[in-house]
Order: sequence, then C-alpha cells, then structure tokens
Amino acid sequence: MTSSADGAPAGAEAARTETPVASGSPVPGITETVVSVRIPLPASVGGHPERCDRLSYLRYRSSEGPSKSADADRILVAQPGILEGAGAFDSVARNTVRAAAEKGEHIEFWALDRRSNCLEDNTGISTGSTAKAVGYYYEGEKVDGRSFDGFLTSNQVGWLAEVGLERTVRDQYDLLSAELPDQRLRKEKVMCGGHSLGGVLTGVFATWDFDGNPATTTDAGFSQCAGYFALDTTIATNLDDLNGTSGTLNGGLLPRGTVPETGLGHTVVQAGLRSGVLPRFLALPAVINPEIMNVLAISGLAARTAPDARSTLQDDLPSNANIETTSRTMFSKDAAVFLSGRPTIRDFRLTNAAVLGAFMDDNSAPLSFIQTSVGLFDGGRLVDKNFPVSNDVQGSPALFGTELKAIPDQPAGPLHTWRNFDRVGAPDDPVHRSADGTPFTTAAKEVSDIGELARSLSEQPLDFTEDYFPTKLVTDLSLVDDPRIARNMAHPGGLTANPTITFVAGDGILADHIPAEKNPVVLPGYQHLDVLTAAPVQNGGSRERIAALLSAFATR
Repeated sequence: MTSSADGAPAGAEAARTETPVASGSPVPGITETVVSVRIPLPASVGGHPERCDRLSYLRYRSSEGPSKSADADRILVAQPGILEGAGAFDSVARNTVRAAAEKGEHIEFWALDRRSNCLEDNTGISTGSTAKAVGYYYEGEKVDGRSFDGFLTSNQVGWLAEVGLERTVRDQYDLLSAELPDQRLRKEKVMCGGHSLGGVLTGVFATWDFDGNPATTTDAGFSQCAGYFALDTTIATNLDDLNGTSGTLNGGLLPRGTVPETGLGHTVVQAGLRSGVLPRFLALPAVINPEIMNVLAISGLAARTAPDARSTLQDDLPSNANIETTSRTMFSKDAAVFLSGRPTIRDFRLTNAAVLGAFMDDNSAPLSFIQTSVGLFDGGRLVDKNFPVSNDVQGSPALFGTELKAIPDQPAGPLHTWRNFDRVGAPDDPVHRSADGTPFTTAAKEVSDIGELARSLSEQPLDFTEDYFPTKLVTDLSLVDDPRIARNMAHPGGLTANPTITFVAGDGILADHIPAEKNPVVLPGYQHLDVLTAAPVQNGGSRERIAALLSAFATR
C-alpha cells in the first residue's frame, strides 16, 4: 500500500509512503515494506538534495499480526553499524519476527537507514540483472531513462559536514515521534538497539535530552524505549568497548587513516569538515569507498541470480586503480603476489558465489567488519592466504578476524565453486587444510547462508552497505566529552534505565575482550556480520539463538 499522512492532493509529495517489498526469503509469514517519512533538514545544514529531506526504514511484521504498528506487541528499532544500511538487518529481522509469531506474539522490526543513504543510486542494482547493473554504472547505459551521474566526491556533499551525532539521534527521535506520536506507547512498546556502531548510537540516544530542558524527561531518549538490544556491540556512549586492544579511533574496525584523527579538538575538526580540508565521508583510495560498496552489491546480485555460473565480473568490471587494488588486497596469496599483481583474481575461474565468498567470508576477507561465516571455496586446491596478515601470526580480532584464511591456488585451473555453510562437514567435504594440517573451517564455525547474504545485498530497496558514511558522526563520537556535545547527553542514567540484552559474536570484533560485565549471550562461531545474517536453522538443526532470545526478551 501507499499512504499519505497529510492527505496531500494527487501529484504532491506525500508526507509518508509505505510500499510493499517483494522478497525471495525462505522465512514464511513475514510482510516487509519500505517506509519513507518527510522530515526536512534544518536550513542551517545548507543546500542538499530534496530526497534527503526524507527518512526511511524497512518495516518487518508478522503477516498474521496487526497492520498498525501501534497495535503490535513490541517494536524493535535498529541503528545500523559503520558503513551499513538498513538492508543488512534483513535476516535477523525476519528470523526474530518469525520466532515471536510462532509463540503467538506479534512484533515488528524496524531497520533504520541513516539520512546520508539518500545519496546512493541503487538504480542499477534494482534492475535485478547483473549485466544491466554493470551497464548502468560503467557503460553509460540508461535504466528507465536515467543515467548514472558517477560516484560522489567529498566536495559535492558539503552538507554532510553538519550531519553528525546530534543529527543522527534526533533523526531517530523525530521518526519515532512521527510514526508513534504517543510517547507513553513508545515507552511501553519500543525496543531500541543496533549493530556495531549502532550500539553506541543507541547509548547516546538513551542519554540525549531532546527538548533542551534536562528537568523534563518524557523527551529524553531513554523515555522512548522499553528496553535495549546490542548486536555484537554494547549500549554505551563512547567507542571504548569497541576499541579492544587496537586503541584506534574507529574501534579497530577500519584501517588507520580511514577516520581523521581528532586531537586538535571539536572546533578545528568542524572547521576542517566545513572547509573540505577533512573528507566529509569515510573513504580510502581502495577497499573502503563508495564504488567498492557498490561492487559488493553487484557481487551479491550475481550470486543471487546465478550462484553456480562462472563469474564474468572479473572481466566485466573496469580495470581502474580502485578496483584493481581492492581485488589484489582481497585476493592475494601473499605479499609477493600483491606487489607483483600476478596472478590476479581475473586469472582464476570462480563461480559468482565464490566471488562473493572471496569478498565476505571469514576464511577469505581480510577485514573483520565485513566478515561472515558462509562456507568455503571448493572445487580445487586451496592454500594459506597470508596477506595482509600471515596465518602464522595472531592478528587483532577487531581488525583482521580470528579465522585461518584460504585462497584457490590454480589460476586458469578448475572452476572454483562455493561450499555453503550447511555443506561444510558433509560426507563429500574434502576438508581443505592449512599448511600445518588444521582444517580451514568446520561446521561449528559456519552459521550464515551465502544465498541469503547475496539476497540481502542486492534485493532490498534500502542498501546493505552505506556508501557515504558521514565522517562527522565518528569524529563527534570521539569528542563526546566536548561541552558542545556533552551538554545534550544530560541523562547518563538512561544507559541503565531499561533492561538490556547483549549479544557477542564469539569470533567477532569483541572476541579478545568480551564485556563480561554486560552478561552477554556469546555466540560461538559467529563473526561480526553473522549476528545479522545467520540462517534461521543452524548446522545440527538448532534454531538461530539471536532470533529466539531477542524475540523472547522483547515480549516478556
């Protein structure tokens, strides 16, 4: 359905729209819609695209439950992590809503999209055709009369210099107030939470004073929530819990240099963002930037529509410095191969599923924040992947992950396929091993379906990734003690004002510093993204634990 909250005449922009989302998810009984609400930015932000005056989220509910959110038993509202969009929550949302429905409870799950995601152009992905997507983004082909204008640069998005911590938590407050106007109902039914950085944003939201008068509390963030949930994160107001042993500003999730250092203080940092001296969104020359986030979506589309077909992406995508350097980082056996550039990923025969696995599986992807446990390469000989960190060296779980890395070793050889998570340990599994004889993986270490990961990356109208993550959001979090920010966090008791459930991926970014004081549910074998993508039925036949425990927590 499409609805307007203000009764706008035909042709006028509706204050609120809600549109059905068609899905190939195997989880039954779930209705998904994409909701868009017009909540304009203040004039002080400066010039920006008109579409950025709207906030959007994916709404998941039981098909047998009430159609009105206010009538649901509970509503889980989730903030995404760094470089992450609403689509990343697809599996955990469906699994959780379904688990509740099986017990007669009707809950909703709202996956929020940050305002900056309005800058993305998903037109090519939304065609459902890999060839059309590549044609749209790289060959000048039009889709429905529209042409791709190119990936944005920092100097094109000056208004992002004003989109930081205050804007982010206020957007959540304004959206909740618009969708659920009764504060008493919000306090009774809304559960606030998030993944990764989203847990910290939830903590800040809980302490924030939204009316400028600390003596009143009905407007405070904690008064909008009945409880909190943390997905491989903690509900906190700073990055300390995510930092672990790495001690980096960004919590060890990203390579050094991705986030500008903030030692010069709030005034200088803000001046740098406004002038353009500092980048307005997070990006590196390779691996982490808008084009590569989009390539992940294209890879997901290819793996969703033709998982077992030989991939042509290696040849279809252009050979520019960004894509080539990223491919070498992701698919080099060792430093010598990376430096020489031979062999490249283009020299191997891989299925579409294997390409996606190379980019995002925990036994291949070099960076922890994009790792999932979706299986392993198959169909040919595998060897140790000793770049960027050797398998003989114990790196930082927060940055490189915990698992041994593997890579195909036969360029121009057999077609390397992908063994999905639920086929690891099967009778036909050859059990690929590291040089020391240790299996690269076991069934106990695999929890997510690569087909569902591909679907979440490419099927959702709101993206899995976040192409233009505002730098100011992270620099503000590193400066929360500055009076200009701290004065808004007037309710520190809000962090503990409501019950909390904390989930920690046993092999994720918190693996070497599990926050025992939070009494977390530790999930063995899970990686950082697995808390979002885990299959509803796990190896061995057990139900996925987050869905079962989170739905029970929400409804008790």
